[in-house]
Amino acid sequence: MGDVQKGLLSVIQKLKGSPEQELRIVLLGLDNAGKTTLLKRLASEEVSTITPTQGFNIKSVHSHGLKLNVWDIGGQRSIRPYWKKYLGSTDLLIYVIDSADQKRFEETGQELAELTEDESLTGVPLLVFANKQDLVTAAPAAEIAEGLSLHTYRDREWQIQACSALSGEGVQDGMNWISSQIMNRKK
Repeated sequence: MGDVQKGLLSVIQKLKGSPEQELRIVLLGLDNAGKTTLLKRLASEEVSTITPTQGFNIKSVHSHGLKLNVWDIGGQRSIRPYWKKYLGSTDLLIYVIDSADQKRFEETGQELAELTEDESLTGVPLLVFANKQDLVTAAPAAEIAEGLSLHTYRDREWQIQACSALSGEGVQDGMNWISSQIMNRKK
């Protein structure tokens, strides 16, 4: 069993014993950021052949009384105007950034800022995956957080997590943060 799969199970086991809880998670980011690879990694699926998402993918992980419904929505410029249609009833937003594509940091920052201003996401926790950390040209997560001005987000809990969706490194840490958000919300 892969580390990420074990990690997801441990998150689910922490929540065991409560009545079934269903969570709606929206997974967004620019095209080629690694959203679908991340989703497949979370679902313990093969990540070697990924094609650009035309529209959206939905994966449900159902185990031990917890159902995570993850909506992976394409990040091409032509699809982004439709993102807002998927935001209603979102419990958690995961935003994926290609840490090695520094030419697009400004563009991805603008998209994230617009998203977080949407009233249907008011107070919704935000997990930013600084993906592709396995590449030598990747910017550190702290530098990306500063560039995105995440420290100015006062209306929600947020976390930035360095990761490589391809290798799975760092993905478990992000899942642990999601778990803590769910547990805090239940209190």
